Amino acid sequence: MRYPATGIALVKLRRLPDRRSLALHWDDGATAELPWDLLQGYCPCARCRGHQGGEIEYREPAQPVRSVDAAPVGRYAVTLALEGGCASGIFPFDFLREIARRRGLLQASDDAGKTS
Repeated sequence: MRYPATGIALVKLRRLPDRRSLALHWDDGATAELPWDLLQGYCPCARCRGHQGGEIEYREPAQPVRSVDAAPVGRYAVTLALEGGCASGIFPFDFLREIARRRGLLQASDDAGKTS
């Protein structure tokens, strides 16, 4: 998967353990809820993808992800430690947004894209 550089920042990330997903909020008001297994399937790290680069395609996880810890990486990404999956994936904000968009999970706010 290739994704556009939007410059839109992720401003809130919340774990939803009961739903096994992450709630994401971007600074333009858009939101998404991404299941943990979906994130594992798109993990962009070299361990999961190899070192050849290229398109990142979804790969069905070998087992369900049991929990997720997240930590910021500068001002452009988060690293996700997926228990039962990978612990070293760095997910740029634009990449997370593109996953949500392609899977029909991106919810735009009523104000997104409007100018005052």
